[in-house]
Amino acid sequence: MPDVVVIGAGVVGAACAYYAARAGLDVVVVDRGPVAGGTTGAGEGNVLVSDKEPGPELDLALLSNGLWRELAELDGFEFEAKGGLVVAETGEVLEALTGLAGKQGVEHTVVASGGLNDYEPHLAGGFAGGVFYPQDAQVQPMLAAARLIRRGADSFGRGALMLRTGVTVTGFLRDGDRIGGVTTDHGDILAGAVVNAAGTWGGEVAAMAGVHVPILPRRGFILVTEPFDRPLIRHKVYTAAYVTNVASDSEGLETSAVVEGTPSGPVLIGASRERVGFDRTVSVPVLERLARQAVELFPALADRRAIRAYCGFRPYCPDHLPVIGEDPRAPGLHHACGHEGAGIGLAPATGHLIAQSLAGLRPDLDLTPFRPDRFEERR
Repeated sequence: MPDVVVIGAGVVGAACAYYAARAGLDVVVVDRGPVAGGTTGAGEGNVLVSDKEPGPELDLALLSNGLWRELAELDGFEFEAKGGLVVAETGEVLEALTGLAGKQGVEHTVVASGGLNDYEPHLAGGFAGGVFYPQDAQVQPMLAAARLIRRGADSFGRGALMLRTGVTVTGFLRDGDRIGGVTTDHGDILAGAVVNAAGTWGGEVAAMAGVHVPILPRRGFILVTEPFDRPLIRHKVYTAAYVTNVASDSEGLETSAVVEGTPSGPVLIGASRERVGFDRTVSVPVLERLARQAVELFPALADRRAIRAYCGFRPYCPDHLPVIGEDPRAPGLHHACGHEGAGIGLAPATGHLIAQSLAGLRPDLDLTPFRPDRFEERR
């Protein structure tokens, strides 16, 4: 009987398992698919502080940023501390960006129009300026999830970690009112606690326990170019519209240019957002819009081919905050889901805080803003 069952082998579930094992707990991770087979496998790997407004999510992002840098010192993580450059089309937008950066209280440098090419020599002209965030970074998300699980399994006698893929959770076991494990299509697993790290499907898992967590899928596409022989883009570069789109509640299509290189040469181009359920239909008009916006940032991309495109589903919560912590409506059930497009960046902090809660320790951050039952009063 393990101490903890983690539902979901994406990067958030992997981080929960890793930190729980490091805390001395025996962990079983179950997933109906492979490691990183859901949202994690369709992500860019953003580790951002630049797109967070002051408040609990920024606090979570700063904690996670530091933890990612600790993890990056271990072998096997493809982590790039590249920094992020947010560019403004007009003076008014630049003023708003500068004001946000000041309120955030994170490391930043305001860049005048004439200084943008010092950061990005191939950036198009005509921008009013921008803000550079040195703490922004990128990690290869599928590799990160796999390495976290492997590192947790090699926790050197503290806790044990077992991974079981191809196992679908079908319900919960109870000891009175308390959750005491899961039922699966491969048999029951008794446990002292269960962590719901099912990402976009976190709401469905919560419903099996009889509790409401309003997580919805928000689709996004990524374009991948053919490799460049020499790096074209030094940092993660995006327009100010991206910050607005992240905070939007719209169900309709929204796109904003996010462009960055990778160590192997291709350039990744995003980002789109729309709530269309779990529809995976490739939308050529969306891809065309992303390509056009990317070329407006970096004209040299016009001469390159896009070699593939893929889509994923961000786990959207109505208040744009993840759900983290034990559910008072179902004691023994802990949630770690609803991070929308920030799950990869926020995964280490989420796992760290969940592990502290599981071990009976006081979490390093106040989990009240992320509490699972906060939506009840709005129903």
